[in-house]
Amino acid sequence: MTSKDPRASPLARLAGLVADETRAACLLALLDGRAWTAGELARHAGVAASTLSEHLDKLVAGGLLAEERQGRHRYVRLADARVAQLVEDLAAQVAPGGAAVRPRNLRESNAGSAMARGRTCYDHLAGRLGIVVTDALTSRELLRQDTGFALTDAGIGWFEATGIRLDRTSRRPLARACLDWTERRPHLAGVAGAALCRHALDAGWCVRIGSERAVKVTATGERALSELLGIEAGALH
Repeated sequence: MTSKDPRASPLARLAGLVADETRAACLLALLDGRAWTAGELARHAGVAASTLSEHLDKLVAGGLLAEERQGRHRYVRLADARVAQLVEDLAAQVAPGGAAVRPRNLRESNAGSAMARGRTCYDHLAGRLGIVVTDALTSRELLRQDTGFALTDAGIGWFEATGIRLDRTSRRPLARACLDWTERRPHLAGVAGAALCRHALDAGWCVRIGSERAVKVTATGERALSELLGIEAGALH
């Protein structure tokens, strides 16, 4: 008789935390990398504030969310990048083969199109924008994908020359592949992906649009990405 794997019970508890539609909706919303108030999440999930509070308590206790309080407001965010990776990896499995839930109205259709064009995936770029940037880095031999994602020496030099600081002391991998749930291909994540996304937003290459994670490339961003990576503006829309 074999002994039970000690990881079985913790894994079951973790799966149980995610296996609730309201909690799943909160985790997906928080992939935008920002802190939300409990009230905002309650409206987003379509439940009463008291109900949402119970769900948040479970997610915080389970280590999936971190919280802070400011006055009467309770703010929550994903606990760390590992949780974001877990949520995004699970989300990438729910629509295999490109199957998707049909939008109920024009507003949902427009929002879905915007998310597919470009969005943030916790702290890095995703959607068609994330794939185009990843492909450009790869074609210029700044990023390798043949044996897993890795920046080349030229790639590290490119980040430095562009003024994008890479935190080499982080425990996160410098470059990591993250499966894009709309493009069904990996985009750049990790320290490099986060630094590039942060720079793109700070430098005005991209701006957030709508109330979810969608971003769009500005005229400034089109010029920068053309000069730095040879990306044509048409590929960004």
